[in-house]
Amino acid sequence: MSTIFTEDAGRYGYDFIDSGYIPEGKDEYYLRNFQLEELYKSDSERSRLSAYRRLNEAEINALKANGNTSANWDDFFVSEPFEADFVRNSFFAGRVRLGRLQAGLIRHHDYNLRCGIENSRIISCDIGDNCAIYDCRYLSHYIIGNGVILSSIDEMNMTNHAKFGEGILKQDEDESVRITIDLLNETGGRAVLPFREMLPADAYMWTVYRDDSALMRAFFNITQNNADSRRGFYGVVGHGAVIKHCRTIKDVWVGPAAYIKGANKLKNLTIKSDRLDPAQIGEGVEAVNGIIGYGCRVFYGSKAVRFVLGDNCALKYGARLIHSVLGDNSTVSCCEVLNNLVFPAHEQHHNNSFLIATMVMGQSNMAAGANVGSNHNSRGNDGEIIAGRGFWPGLSSALKHNSRFASFVLIAKGNYPAELDIPLPFSLLVNSACGTRRELMPAYWWMYNLYALERNSWKFKDRDKRVFKGQHIEMNYLAPDTVNEIICAMELLEEWAGGREDEPVSCDYMNKVRLRGKKLLLSAQAISLNVGALERSSQPLRIIKPAEGYRAYREMLLYYAVKVLVEAGEWKTENAGFMTESERRVPEAWINLGGQLVPETKVLALREAVKCGELCSWAQIHAEYDKLWNEYPEDRAHHARATLDWLGAGGESAIKEAIRIQKYIETQVYNTKLKDYTDSFRNITYRNKAERDAALGRLEDNSFIKISREKSAAFIKICETQLGK
Repeated sequence: MSTIFTEDAGRYGYDFIDSGYIPEGKDEYYLRNFQLEELYKSDSERSRLSAYRRLNEAEINALKANGNTSANWDDFFVSEPFEADFVRNSFFAGRVRLGRLQAGLIRHHDYNLRCGIENSRIISCDIGDNCAIYDCRYLSHYIIGNGVILSSIDEMNMTNHAKFGEGILKQDEDESVRITIDLLNETGGRAVLPFREMLPADAYMWTVYRDDSALMRAFFNITQNNADSRRGFYGVVGHGAVIKHCRTIKDVWVGPAAYIKGANKLKNLTIKSDRLDPAQIGEGVEAVNGIIGYGCRVFYGSKAVRFVLGDNCALKYGARLIHSVLGDNSTVSCCEVLNNLVFPAHEQHHNNSFLIATMVMGQSNMAAGANVGSNHNSRGNDGEIIAGRGFWPGLSSALKHNSRFASFVLIAKGNYPAELDIPLPFSLLVNSACGTRRELMPAYWWMYNLYALERNSWKFKDRDKRVFKGQHIEMNYLAPDTVNEIICAMELLEEWAGGREDEPVSCDYMNKVRLRGKKLLLSAQAISLNVGALERSSQPLRIIKPAEGYRAYREMLLYYAVKVLVEAGEWKTENAGFMTESERRVPEAWINLGGQLVPETKVLALREAVKCGELCSWAQIHAEYDKLWNEYPEDRAHHARATLDWLGAGGESAIKEAIRIQKYIETQVYNTKLKDYTDSFRNITYRNKAERDAALGRLEDNSFIKISREKSAAFIKICETQLGK
């Protein structure tokens, strides 16, 4: 667009809203005044507007003597007290209103400025009490809270149609300018509209249930209709915020106590911040069209475009986040993340890792060189990868669209040239020694790395520093979602182990196959299986140690069920029903709703409530999430009972077995870590044991091992109480 010249200099700073968008009986400041009162409504019962007065002649002369100019001194308002000596070498246009201004310093760490305004151009702004505004070349149409520092900013500007990162339209805007986020699929076929309070749970439902056209319409209408489409809202900088040494800030809403330093470009954003949970944005950052959550840190040249950052997230060291929703408590550093829906507690730290067109359900980790989801090896850009929580592609692992992975799948280093469908949770996927076929070990984590498995659940809770917990998160590795996956995996192992190609198919064929497979898997003999349905390849995928994995899965199910019921005080001493193989039923299906686990029937009911208009705002939908979270302990207990029924377990024998398993976990946690101290190659860089212990700490002092022992003792004590000991 070319520049426009006008001779009407007297209107400089005015006409922010075209007259056609101003309601009858209102002026162009009606929204600004409303925003101002909202910002200060908790401070005093007195109207903020009533505190302003016009300048007297002596004050105008003093301001002029200090090198200040104004297009209209009659539209310059101040509050008491006002000391004109603290306003110097600045230009004012439009309606400008200043809060209290008196002698004093405002400090942020070691950065100290005198309260006042110097060397700045301010156009139609409200400035709060005792702010420090220095060297702001162009500050236009913002409402600034109390105690704010604005220093060395090239441009801080607003448009009358600002949407602050939300996917809404203002009055008379064309649909072509609407901002969407293309999650999971680069084609935009799963696009969602970002909004200020968006949670991973919202994004999940909007992304996955695309075939439910009524639900899609409801989400679209709720987002648009619950927003204010009027033109003319000002930008806001909340109380106590600090913004310094930035180049361009346009159409940005900044929460209280936010700290923004050295950003290159911030445009069309909501930066949620609070004194209890401040957001921080650092040097070289460029962020456009997005929502930044409470407590987020965005530093060191990171780039984000069309995005939602959950609370307590970090983008660092040149990370690129584009067309993605990143769940709470996640860190993305150096790497590239495009077109993804990522649930909470995701870690990705390496410059040469890529995450493209995926849905990763949280508690995940991307190693260096991992290439997950590149569309370069397909005919179009329409591929997708879906992975359950605990997803961990190892060093230099390359995966192809379309693929799907159960929870807690660890992928060893290597190129995986064909599509994969891995339904066995807690498994290890590797390339064979010759690299021509893939091998899968079920229950690997439980059998060989319980230290990491147990520690992960602990660290996710320990690192959850959120103050405002909008998204509920299940952080235990054994929960209804993973337990259901284990049950399905056991049935698959039974089917694979018991199947015979020469056996005729009959109505009870599958029951016989699974019963035969179960007996084989529970026997002591070592077996291996070849399965062709898990990889799109002429080479069948080899299941290694299936019997050991099957027995480990049984331990995991029993331990989960007893632990949930005993700790909830709902353990029943009578035996379960001991169902026959034909009577076994998989417990009710559950959905990982952005980190919160919910029975599928309740998710269906929630969807219906949205479609019929019973839930007609995101606030109401989020309140329903809260209700479901309160019901979760009881729902999980029902699920645990169903799991015991499926196992045919119960009574004292189940309690005693759970105690044995708990002791096994405690021992394995210790022994797994012990390897780091006894392995000869782990010790070759140390002159002696004392040097190693000084660098790493003593094994006996390991904090997590201590925590594990305490938890184990507490659980065993509860179990022994049930046994009457």
